[in-house]
Amino acid sequence: MTTQRPPGPQGNFLLGTLRDFGADQPNYLLQLAKTYGDITYFKLAQFHVYLLANSDYIREVLVTQADTFEKAPLDKKILSKFLGNGLLTSEGSFHARQRRLAQPAFHTKRIRTYADVMVDYTEHLLEAWQPGQTHDVAEEMMRLTMYIVSKTLFDADAVTETGDTAVIVGQAIHDLQTASNNDYRRGFPLPDWLPTSDNRKRNRAVGLYSHTIDQIIGERRATAVDGPIQDTGDLLSMLMLAQDEDGSYMNDRQLRDEVATLFAAGHETTSNALSWTWYLLAQHPEAEAKLHAELDTVLDGRTPTLDDLPSLPYALQVIKEAMRLYPPAWILNGRVAVADTHIGGYPMPKGSTIFIAPYVMHRLPQHFPDPERFLPERWTPEMEKALPKYAYMPFGGGPRVCIGNAFAMMEAHLILATIAQHYRLRLVPGTTVTPKSQITMSPEGGLPMVVEARSVMPVAAMNGAIHQTAVV
Repeated sequence: MTTQRPPGPQGNFLLGTLRDFGADQPNYLLQLAKTYGDITYFKLAQFHVYLLANSDYIREVLVTQADTFEKAPLDKKILSKFLGNGLLTSEGSFHARQRRLAQPAFHTKRIRTYADVMVDYTEHLLEAWQPGQTHDVAEEMMRLTMYIVSKTLFDADAVTETGDTAVIVGQAIHDLQTASNNDYRRGFPLPDWLPTSDNRKRNRAVGLYSHTIDQIIGERRATAVDGPIQDTGDLLSMLMLAQDEDGSYMNDRQLRDEVATLFAAGHETTSNALSWTWYLLAQHPEAEAKLHAELDTVLDGRTPTLDDLPSLPYALQVIKEAMRLYPPAWILNGRVAVADTHIGGYPMPKGSTIFIAPYVMHRLPQHFPDPERFLPERWTPEMEKALPKYAYMPFGGGPRVCIGNAFAMMEAHLILATIAQHYRLRLVPGTTVTPKSQITMSPEGGLPMVVEARSVMPVAAMNGAIHQTAVV
């Protein structure tokens, strides 16, 4: 076990590698991993940072030594401004309690009941689409997933006194995320008392969001004066009904924080995953043809259902491969060592910052041959079984793995099947798509695409398409 730091770039005496990092964060980290290997040391201004690009080392931080590494103070300061003390920002025993109380809401049997909602809202979206139209598909996916999470989370069909609940909460969360992205770009959060445009936007959004959610919670409690809270089928009902071992329930503030966390995480990540899926399919017509052939074989023009998903494995492979190349959560929240420790034989002094980037892990050739290539066929059961656990981690990992990962995958699978059996989406000619890497990874400036109608392929032609695209 060495006493020396891991290898890494020298950087500037004062700023370290801050300028290079800021120019293209995901690909700068990827280049560090390719240059220096499993663990890289570098400085970002006053922060001593260690990038991990080894699945065993990642397991050490997220699982084996999880108590030694907490969320970075910068992440908690920024995210808690709109997520409060929810699952994404809380620590220790409180996080464990909240996770325990929220887990039943995401039981497999529970989330399966939301499949019809996901398909119904997608079909409603398609009613407004016509062949030849141009849509910002990133915006369309964002709106679609926002309505789905609103319905499944707190039954958004109930409109509040101030208007459409989904739109109100969605706009508030969007404004909060925008202000938070600016904090990250700046490198620090501004004091709350400064009358900046971000702080004014944040304060208005927090007030509107809190009022709306408090109204919904209050109405639920008002209906239960003479009895227990009624399970209305949404996730909020389950959160309100969740009872800890000591008989306690979440209070209204805790409920509000968890709703904000689930809303923010539950629609933007899935919408970004779908946006990148449409982008990649438009670039790879052979994979698109194979997807359409599978949909035509299984669905024959009818609406997909939850029971169809096991028969649509290629559609799921497409989603997994899109999330490999463009993971919505491209980097996990930073971890900080709360005590001196070692990772990979190198010392990790107390206060060290740990970076774990799915974007980096997903593009390492030792795990994914020809890693820059979009190849859904790589996702065979044998490949997944042989893949190290933390080599592919679009939902994080360890005790803090995304609680809604099964919900998100089912949603993306159903939305892809519902849209792709009716339409092809083509990039507007001349469009250049660049990743925008902030809290999540989204297409910079949106994703303008032209809608093209398609019909169910005859069986004979379908078999030919499947044969032709068997090897991409």
